[in-house]
Amino acid sequence: MSEAFRVNILTIFPEMFESFFSASILGRAREQGLIDIRTTDIRPFSNSKHHNTDDYPFGGGAGMVMMAQPILDAMKAVTAEYPSAKRIYLGPRGKKLTTSLARELAQEKELILLCGHYEGVDQRALDACVDEEISIGDYILTGGETAAMVLVDCVARFIPGVLGSSDSPEEESFSDGLLEYPQYTRPRMLEGMEVPEILLNGDHAKIKAWRRRESLKATMKHRPDLLETAPLDEKDLIMLDEIRKEMNEPCSSEN
Repeated sequence: MSEAFRVNILTIFPEMFESFFSASILGRAREQGLIDIRTTDIRPFSNSKHHNTDDYPFGGGAGMVMMAQPILDAMKAVTAEYPSAKRIYLGPRGKKLTTSLARELAQEKELILLCGHYEGVDQRALDACVDEEISIGDYILTGGETAAMVLVDCVARFIPGVLGSSDSPEEESFSDGLLEYPQYTRPRMLEGMEVPEILLNGDHAKIKAWRRRESLKATMKHRPDLLETAPLDEKDLIMLDEIRKEMNEPCSSEN
């Protein structure tokens, strides 16, 4: 018998998963040893006295941002047990989950899934320990846990024996039609990675302009199709042409 397809989910709410993964097709696949699904609680990895995993965002704004330190330490521990795993962050800026992408992921032997929560995750954690960002659709969830369930369910259908036959299934954050800018929280410096200085200077006009540009840049990089319908003004179009030059893409012919 071949080795089980292994998945480990990093979350601050591990209790959400057991019922979902114990029922129906996935439950049977686990019992048969076709897929091994585990969860890792991020909270115990926090260095804070009360094991906090979130803090206020640098630059201001509503809500809280998940801290990089607990995520980095949790990811290091899990990666040691899953050395060949592809590390995925479930977030609205990511590549859209499709049938073809699920089929590709099913070719992996191991997956580590990171579930965000609140207003997002400190960008440094994503830069340091994530191989790919994946979104399940153009809408906002309260956290990445349900997205992780969707991804595992979709991928599992391509694992031999899970469906009991060789059948396969089918397959997007956006207040202004664009993807979100990077988020950062304490500490300012972590393992050589620093928060962008502009978010620390208190100049809200400059912070707003930086965030708009980063939002356009993220959309250009991850979901350029959204730019076709996003409400863009002349300043946005100028910034997009600058971003295209940076990315060595053809400039827009629009004004």
